[in-house]
Amino acid sequence: MKQAKKGEYRSAVYTDRPPYADFEPAAKFQAIEAIIGKHLKEHPKAICSYSGGSDSDIMIDLIERVRNMFDLPPVKYIFFNTGLEMDATKRHVKEIAEKYNVEIDTVRPKMSVVTATKKYGLPFISKIMSSGLETVQTKNIPLEIHDEYWGAEDKAAKRQELKERYPKCQSAINFLCCCNSAGEPRPNIQLVINSSAYMLDFIKENPIPFKVSNKCCTYCKKNAAHTAQKGYEMVITGERRDEGGMRSVPRRDNTSLCFTETADGQYRFRLLYYVSDKDKEWYKEHYKIRYSDAYEIYGFTRTGCCGCSISSKAIEDLERLKPYEPNLFRAAWNVFGESYRYRQKYNEYKRMRQEQAKKEEKPK
Repeated sequence: MKQAKKGEYRSAVYTDRPPYADFEPAAKFQAIEAIIGKHLKEHPKAICSYSGGSDSDIMIDLIERVRNMFDLPPVKYIFFNTGLEMDATKRHVKEIAEKYNVEIDTVRPKMSVVTATKKYGLPFISKIMSSGLETVQTKNIPLEIHDEYWGAEDKAAKRQELKERYPKCQSAINFLCCCNSAGEPRPNIQLVINSSAYMLDFIKENPIPFKVSNKCCTYCKKNAAHTAQKGYEMVITGERRDEGGMRSVPRRDNTSLCFTETADGQYRFRLLYYVSDKDKEWYKEHYKIRYSDAYEIYGFTRTGCCGCSISSKAIEDLERLKPYEPNLFRAAWNVFGESYRYRQKYNEYKRMRQEQAKKEEKPK
């Protein structure tokens, strides 16, 4: 496991890892197969979210091989169509269902991506960044509290004073001030604004021209998932820590064990949580997995809600998509265009600041 740098805070998903997390691919997947078999035997009424992406392809292959190996009951598979899915993905869902002789039901949300983004706002940079900026915008919290906090000698006292000044805004204060609720500096974690370099300075100099929110994911995927998953003993998903963002941040139902019980008695199983990109490459080659045309022909490195402005490669991927699915290309730009353009401006600002920093570091 990569060690933390001096003075760097590392969360529990890095420090409290199960032994198999650091195994070589063959041994790691053998351990995961045993874990899958154990949990499916104990909780046979299971439902699995299949996205049509590369992680999901590894996940369904693992599950079905273990099921056949131990003659276990079928798993219920569901695919969430947000309305901005590639034809390549929808074709692949059908191909996978035929390959493994399983049913993959398509679930559509009550609210479309177009409606959700118009009502709540556009995602920007990441789910964490979008959530933090949404609260800052809706609660009218001034960006200057960051400088107040860092300029204070007694940071714990300043954090308490900010709590009293802005009640019910604690996560937003921590986000802007790059600290925790006790007032301890936490500038290196993903839950703060400057997890993206120079972001606070950029926004101060270039105010955001649109509403920011990650609620399109909530309304178009999470809520639909919660409805579909009711009545099942165990929910299986393909989240991986290596994807970063919220998936690498500990939550109440997301520990290093990858298998947890929720408050309502349902179990959550993230069987790929400690599978790395290198592990995936090994598995694909070893078991001759073919991903969807989005990967194999278009050249995508990951899929999902097509064109989502959280992806750093959204514009690049859309250019790859354009020759194959021009209508979807135009639809994505119509939905997320403002966020794309603002991100391009941020990227230029970040490059400029990084170049300045390099010049200042050079000895005179």
